[in-house]
Amino acid sequence: MKVAPSILSADFGNLQRDIEEICNSGCDLVHVDVMDGHFVPNLTIGPVVISAIAKAATKPLDIHLMVENNSFFVDLFAPLKPEYISFHIEEEKHPHRLIQKIRSYGIKPAIVLNPNSRPEELEYLLEFLDMVLLMSVNPGFGGQSFIDTVIPKAKKLDAMRNEINQNCLIEVDGGVSDKNIHLLKDAGVDVVVAGSYVFKHENRQTAIESLQI
Repeated sequence: MKVAPSILSADFGNLQRDIEEICNSGCDLVHVDVMDGHFVPNLTIGPVVISAIAKAATKPLDIHLMVENNSFFVDLFAPLKPEYISFHIEEEKHPHRLIQKIRSYGIKPAIVLNPNSRPEELEYLLEFLDMVLLMSVNPGFGGQSFIDTVIPKAKKLDAMRNEINQNCLIEVDGGVSDKNIHLLKDAGVDVVVAGSYVFKHENRQTAIESLQI
């Protein structure tokens, strides 16, 4: 299991320190939540701060767009060369076009499904994706409780990708901890995003390692 700590739960007064610590503690990706205050009721960070994050991080960035006007934000963040850029299917009218745009930048495209969205919506897009991110909380804020209906959803998506695109990873974001990591692993999940569990743990390396099962 790969682990992508979400910097949404980091100490923004000591952001460089926190990013360096999770990278030195063995995380696989650094998850960056971009929120515009429109698609979700929260506003986070822009390219200036993410550029600083990219300089501090020794692990690849995993940028999660929770925004309107996805194409604009892809153009904004592509120069930072993250490993992944993910966008919400609920907000995008032309997902295939946006997937192509992300890949044209040399970045791996990913699509996000909210808790109420169905994996079947991706049937004709899955072959073009490098990753699908399943939200196990409602997007917008950290520290929420895990929505366990993501488990059967992950199993369904795992069956779909085995038929359509075995190289597509499954990522889960929200309420992840050592209490549910084995359920996620058994459901076919490859990557977990963990914010509060990692950054509020007394030993962040121990927290990360407990998820890398």
